[in-house]
Amino acid sequence: MILDGKKTSSQIKEEIKEELKKIKEKIGKVPGLAIVLVGENPASKIYVNSKIKGCAELGFESFAHYLPENVTEEDLLNVIRDLNADEKVDGILVQLPLPKHIDEKKVVETIAFSKDVDGFKPENMGLLFLGDKNSIKPCTPSGIVELFKRYELEVEGKDVVIIGRSNIVGKPMAGFFINEGATVTICNSKTKNLAEKLKGADIIVAAMGVAKFVKADMVKDGAVIIDVGINRTEEGLFGDVDFENVAPKCSWITPVPGGVGPMTVAMLFKNTLSAFKRNKKLV
Repeated sequence: MILDGKKTSSQIKEEIKEELKKIKEKIGKVPGLAIVLVGENPASKIYVNSKIKGCAELGFESFAHYLPENVTEEDLLNVIRDLNADEKVDGILVQLPLPKHIDEKKVVETIAFSKDVDGFKPENMGLLFLGDKNSIKPCTPSGIVELFKRYELEVEGKDVVIIGRSNIVGKPMAGFFINEGATVTICNSKTKNLAEKLKGADIIVAAMGVAKFVKADMVKDGAVIIDVGINRTEEGLFGDVDFENVAPKCSWITPVPGGVGPMTVAMLFKNTLSAFKRNKKLV
């Protein structure tokens, strides 16, 4: 069975539209999302344009800031500081990756806590692990959890294996599952006997960035597979899971594309709406 992220994200966007319509009638204001892009990365440009388009579709205001590849770190931080002070801006997203001469940690630290719609600030990460339901959570893990809820998939008591320990997916994903009562194992490229660990998993989250890494013989019958990978190869676009051969063994699996990706974008807009409501004291 397919966990349809495209369909589910469309439902979430419609829910956002309906809620925003009522808010606009009440206070006459809408959320504002600032998007900062540094450099000319083609993939990043596509992502930024899709988010600007999404803002227009939902009725958000968008504020795009395009900075050259050689922008100084201090100039970028000053742009963020100006956005922190701008009352029309409720969320700030700095598109990654950044040029090597810019410290990503400094950028994240400079974004105001109330406008951290990516959920990357240490404060939001800490609140996630503490089980705070009102914190802003990273978009990709949050989108995965939303899929589980909407498809009514059981998490409590399940054995979960996450491949990948990034701050964007692996670590916060572990926090989500721990809070839901699952038993969690985080693996990486140095993990010994990885295949054996995967074979025992009820739920696998693959987020290591290697095309078709997870094979059918690594997965037990009836497992739930979440494929976070997006790998462009000469043969085409593939996830981290060998979908064609693994899918027949699973109870549920996300496709690539159309699985986790659309959910990540939907949760960005949901986070921006939440930040807007807090900033305008609507909650």
